[in-house]
Amino acid sequence: MNSWANVKTIAKRELAGYFASPVAYVFIVIFLLLAGFFTFMLGGFFERREASLISFFMWQPWLSLFLVPAVGMRLWSEERRQGTMELLLTMPVTAWQAIVGKFLASWLFLTLAMVLTFPVIITVNYLGHADNGIIFCGYVGSLLMAGAYLAIGCMTSAMTRNQVISFILSVVICLFLILAGWPPVTDLLIRWAPARLVETVAALSVIPHFEGFQRGVLDTRDLLFFLSIIGFSLFTTGVILRNLRSGH
Repeated sequence: MNSWANVKTIAKRELAGYFASPVAYVFIVIFLLLAGFFTFMLGGFFERREASLISFFMWQPWLSLFLVPAVGMRLWSEERRQGTMELLLTMPVTAWQAIVGKFLASWLFLTLAMVLTFPVIITVNYLGHADNGIIFCGYVGSLLMAGAYLAIGCMTSAMTRNQVISFILSVVICLFLILAGWPPVTDLLIRWAPARLVETVAALSVIPHFEGFQRGVLDTRDLLFFLSIIGFSLFTTGVILRNLRSGH
């Protein structure tokens, strides 16, 4: 029980840190403005003439691609830059408690930003008979995808004390996970790589797994895919931190 108390303490401290500066509020405003712009302007919400949020969810992988790494880039880079990471890891807190606490705080922050898009749900229900079950699944998928991107951001943040480098690394890895199953990319790979390798690369793509949630299907394989990315990235973060700790 004490271990989860430590996780909660770190998560509270981290979450309070977000709202101690105006950066959190700026991020939320930018996220909401971009979500609205993509949904109503680029997504053709009204032109579709259907009570669904396809135009909202179709842009989530791309919106999260830049905004989630922006949240994750400071998780460990800031601690390393300020020299407070050694202090944090010498406290009666294990590395995994610190990692999980920081990750959960950031994920909660992203969840709050997502919850604040509720006017879109109200709008679609007001204009027609929306299937709220499909909308709920879409939100679950969006949060799991954001969690996967965030865990990758957590990993890249532990690699470097420079937040910009952490951000760029995170965006590159997440972009690979988006493009991995994209037909132009697989068509290009199939020319010089064995079919087995192309299939493996395509299987790493987040898009097919996210599309399941968009259709309102809660498939165990899709859940496991995102949870595996989160688990692997946080485990790798732990390995990086242990190496840093032993290096000092």
